Amino acid sequence: MVRLARWAAAVAAGLLLAGCGGPSGADGKVDKMNKEDKGDEGRGTGSPALPASLTSQRLDWHRCEATGDSAAPGGAWRCATLKVPLDWSRPDGRTIGVALIRSRATGGDRVGSLLFNFGGPGGSGVSAMPYFASSVSALHERYDLVSWDPRGVGASEGVRCRGDRETEAAETVDATPDTPAEEKAYFQDAADFGEGCRKAAGPLLAHVSTTDTARDLDLMRQVLGDDRLHYFGMSYGTELGGVYAHLFPKRVGRLVLDAVVDPAADTVGHAENQARGFQRALDSYLASTGEDPAQGTRKIAGLLTRLDAAPLPTSSGRKLTQTLALTGIILPLYSEPSWPRLTSALKSARQDDGSELLALADQYNDRDASGRYGTTSHSQRVISCLDDRQRPTPAETRRRLARFERISPVFGDFLGWDTAGWCHDWPVPGQFDTPEVSAPGAAPILLVGNTGDPATPYEGTRRMADELGRGVGVELTWKGEGHGAYGSGSDCVDTTVNAYLLHGKIPKDGKTCA
Repeated sequence: MVRLARWAAAVAAGLLLAGCGGPSGADGKVDKMNKEDKGDEGRGTGSPALPASLTSQRLDWHRCEATGDSAAPGGAWRCATLKVPLDWSRPDGRTIGVALIRSRATGGDRVGSLLFNFGGPGGSGVSAMPYFASSVSALHERYDLVSWDPRGVGASEGVRCRGDRETEAAETVDATPDTPAEEKAYFQDAADFGEGCRKAAGPLLAHVSTTDTARDLDLMRQVLGDDRLHYFGMSYGTELGGVYAHLFPKRVGRLVLDAVVDPAADTVGHAENQARGFQRALDSYLASTGEDPAQGTRKIAGLLTRLDAAPLPTSSGRKLTQTLALTGIILPLYSEPSWPRLTSALKSARQDDGSELLALADQYNDRDASGRYGTTSHSQRVISCLDDRQRPTPAETRRRLARFERISPVFGDFLGWDTAGWCHDWPVPGQFDTPEVSAPGAAPILLVGNTGDPATPYEGTRRMADELGRGVGVELTWKGEGHGAYGSGSDCVDTTVNAYLLHGKIPKDGKTCA
């Protein structure tokens, strides 16, 4: 089972290389009453004061070591572990470790630390930061570049909910069930995954929310010695940035949110947004090949229907199923330079060879040639299922399928079923319907939207601005394709973002980069 990820750098890197514990209020918004108070040193009003063992800890920066998913970065990169409370309502209780990575500013006139979250949820900042550094060399001159593995991710108490053999077996489960037997298998697989997460994570499973990570982020700011948080959030990282701004508006420094998640959308709303976004991207891709988008969409939908009945052979001996083919189609739509790979893969599939689409699906699913799988999707699921309170039933989902299919004949059915299957029979309740990101009194936050973004459609930028509140969100639009805007080839976007982060220059709200 694969949810369309709201992440940026991790997906882009792969292409180039081949939400405090406890329930929310009755309105479904998270932590409305637990915001920072005047004169507060970054702790939420009503929360216990943080012990000095947390706020005064000294980080032991050392050479980074290789992890299961990536080699050790060389050069000036150093790693450390930050102690954070397992349960933020009990900050003097048990602690867990959060893995950090940093490279000091390369020039003079240092501004401070610039913290990056590359999305997901579930993406590893420790792995992604060294890769992404070349794209932010101008920022590196005046900022220490810092990222981290959020709780429940990678080196920060990362969770593995099932083994490689079980993961590969689960790929045979039809994610768009057509019969009672397929539907039973689909929901049984979801329940089995959740039970595996419960056994693997234990008490941590109830403490990996976006709100927990936002509080970790503020402790990180304090321990790094910054009075204000300077932050670059991409994709899901924009939601995290919005939640942080709500909790700590007076601690907001220079925040950039690129590929903005719609904070007003609930579980079903996000799925509908992504169905529209990926269909738009598919239409743009098809038009770029000279094919009529409507006709091309029908051909791809027909291919997927054929694969549902008869999976294709591949050079590896594995079969290309309908679900794996859809996953392989999704991946290149995150990045316009990868569209030719989609053309080649679709051509091969129409000639009854599923090898190229399977290779793209394996890349998305973080599967290597030996059959080992990464755990990013596990972390994504434990975080999003703790955040999301909605649990659509199978019956509710069936009633919505026709609407999803009207939005996208290719992606609608998959995303419709995903709303019910992703967190089915989850061991812990979700915390909110939509995140609270209102941040009155916060410094201006730069919101960067891409009109062709498939995973976090452009409309989310305006909705984030509305939710942040008057005078806080400043919109910058790029008329481009792919997931995210910064570092995607627009000098206008890059120059505007750099001017804001390096010199505090706030662009005119609504500025557009063609």
